[in-house]
Amino acid sequence: MARTKSSERWLREHFTDPYVKQAQQKGYRSRAVFKLQEINARDRILKPGMTVVDLGAAPGGWSQEAAKCVGSRGRVIALDILPMEPLPGVEFMQADFTETGTLDALLHDLKGAPVHLVMSDMAPNISGMKAVDQPRGIYLAELALDFARRVLAPDGDLLLKLFQGAGFTAIMKELRLSFRQVKVRKPRASRARSPELYVLARNFRGR
Repeated sequence: MARTKSSERWLREHFTDPYVKQAQQKGYRSRAVFKLQEINARDRILKPGMTVVDLGAAPGGWSQEAAKCVGSRGRVIALDILPMEPLPGVEFMQADFTETGTLDALLHDLKGAPVHLVMSDMAPNISGMKAVDQPRGIYLAELALDFARRVLAPDGDLLLKLFQGAGFTAIMKELRLSFRQVKVRKPRASRARSPELYVLARNFRGR
């Protein structure tokens, strides 16, 4: 199958990307770890002893960093529709987060224990049609927010990937209703031409 121009551009960018090279050199699962590291350095969202749920975790860069930060007294639960190689200190569940049974399984696994941080790097399979991709991305963000509202401890945090476009303003409004602080972050490791942003919602108001 012939490569498209966009796939050729992605491959060219990927193999010349300094963050990809750094990730390989340092033994990280993906370049995405540098996004989380930058946000954590600025906002201190990961601390020893925390319980963290990582949605859209594969191949595991964020979970890898979270496990290192929370330490042996903490807990990291990772979920993705794709398989993920085991990581020390990370409990992995392969499941589709859009299915009701997945939410039930996660809640059962937590056994009512409060979560201190929900992280979501989920993104839809990109079709290239913004009118299709944007609503799918917003839907995943809404699911992550609904989950966070169910499991977060009072004053817990949500780190959420969002794409600028239709639905962005509405979900930002929802976040401000549930959290005392809502901050937008664009890490250096996030490609400049990408419409992705990371929204850090802090200090959950509670149910």
